[in-house]
Amino acid sequence: MGKNLVGNHIRKLRFNHDEMTQQQLADKAGVTRQTIVALEKGNYSPSLELAFRIAHAFGLQLEEVFFYGEHASKETDGG
Repeated sequence: MGKNLVGNHIRKLRFNHDEMTQQQLADKAGVTRQTIVALEKGNYSPSLELAFRIAHAFGLQLEEVFFYGEHASKETDGG
């Protein structure tokens, strides 16, 4: 089993949304920039509430930002 079963496309999405900074996303989601860094690296799985807040910040569905799978930590954009 991998260390983190929840992967994400946050880094790619930030750049596709006018090169949004980690700090800008953190502000929109109500977390610290360090939380966004940890998510992008695959070192942290967000709570369901945070996952929805991040998806909402991009104007996307949850499944368009996050994915679940055995190798998610290897496939996460930032790691």
